[in-house]
Amino acid sequence: MEHAALYRMIWRWHFYAGLLVMPLILVLSVTGSIYLFKPQIDRWEERAWQGLSEKGAVSPAKQVQAALDAWPSARFDAYRLPEREGDAAVVTVAPADGNAARDVFVSPRGKVLGSRDPEKRISALVATFHGSLMLGRIGDWIVELAASWAIVTILTGLYLWWPNDRRLAGVLWPRLSRGGRVFWRDLHAVAGFWVSGLALLMLATGLPWAGVWGSAFASVRAELGLVKGVQEWKIGSGGGEHTAHHRDAMAGMAMPASKEARFDPAMFNLVVAEAKGEHLAFPASVLPPGAPQRFGPPTGNVWTAKSEAQDRPLQRSVTYGLASGRELAREGFAGKHPIDRIVNYGIAWHEGQLLGWFNQLVGVLLAVMLITLTVSGFVMWRKRRPAGGGLGALRAPARRVSSKGLVGGGVVLAALLPLFALSFVALWLAERLLLRRIGPVAEWLGLTVEA
Repeated sequence: MEHAALYRMIWRWHFYAGLLVMPLILVLSVTGSIYLFKPQIDRWEERAWQGLSEKGAVSPAKQVQAALDAWPSARFDAYRLPEREGDAAVVTVAPADGNAARDVFVSPRGKVLGSRDPEKRISALVATFHGSLMLGRIGDWIVELAASWAIVTILTGLYLWWPNDRRLAGVLWPRLSRGGRVFWRDLHAVAGFWVSGLALLMLATGLPWAGVWGSAFASVRAELGLVKGVQEWKIGSGGGEHTAHHRDAMAGMAMPASKEARFDPAMFNLVVAEAKGEHLAFPASVLPPGAPQRFGPPTGNVWTAKSEAQDRPLQRSVTYGLASGRELAREGFAGKHPIDRIVNYGIAWHEGQLLGWFNQLVGVLLAVMLITLTVSGFVMWRKRRPAGGGLGALRAPARRVSSKGLVGGGVVLAALLPLFALSFVALWLAERLLLRRIGPVAEWLGLTVEA
């Protein structure tokens, strides 16, 4: 009897959690599967600036000067090395009026071919929609809340799936010939079982970016002294990364004594040649002294060559003397704090770049399975929803259910998922203090009416 009541209660939370996250899981699955192919999308978007003639090619310094001539009074902030021979170089400039940075595409022959706001790239827009629904901080919280409840949905679903007999049909594979509700139930349960591990991994690797979870994680790391160097991933959604970093840099970076010292053409050419010899993973850039960086403070009075590859274990940077061009230091993935390496492995996996095309394939299959779960769950709900009204949830147990395992699991989830904890308490209080006391609402939700 106790087990039946516990099953009924967990079923209800699985049901409500599923309804809560269903629309967002569809959005995150579609946008996430698109973002997996960011390198291919970016290269397609730059297709007009690839495979150009190198006859009469000019030096990198002349390419930078061409970009600055096209954007008078702008500040030079980065030079992206061409990925392949014949590709245009990308010179990032910051307009003097403080507006968004521009990526200026310059041909090998020194001709400006066009420019683009890096935040308006297809992949950048998809990433913003995936992370915050284009709603800034509020959207970031909504996505984190949905991810937290999705974890709860998976865990409760595994409890409900757990087989009570030795039959494998309907447990490890769906009974396709049964049709009707049995087919949809099996499709939902079996797909949920096979995808659960990967889904939990994907959700967990996205949490360090989330506003509430990521900020708490950063605070705990700092408090425990587990920080080494700059944290190289963003937290939350506070507007365009490039725009914010360029604005901050203009406000307070330590600049060299003169503009000429910051961009010495001969020294710049030397550093670019050194950087090309490093064979840094694409995208790789050379940053002048005092240039803003995506993460951390602006560069000092040194030249910096760095890779920002999405396959983060490949990232590394080399700094060169301002006047000598000699190598001063280098940093690689192995030098990061172990926790940072773990998080960066997770981010690379989450973005589909850790294991190349195989990682992308797994990500797409995961998205398809999550969409299958969402669609099958919706169909099951529509099939079981009463014709005369009601939400379609099992009626809540008549008495309170007590389970040490359930309480312990809830405490662990609350500690690990702060937004889940806050929302759970709010829903529990609303049910106990309000919803059960409104007869029609309680009946519609399948709750016991209290006077």
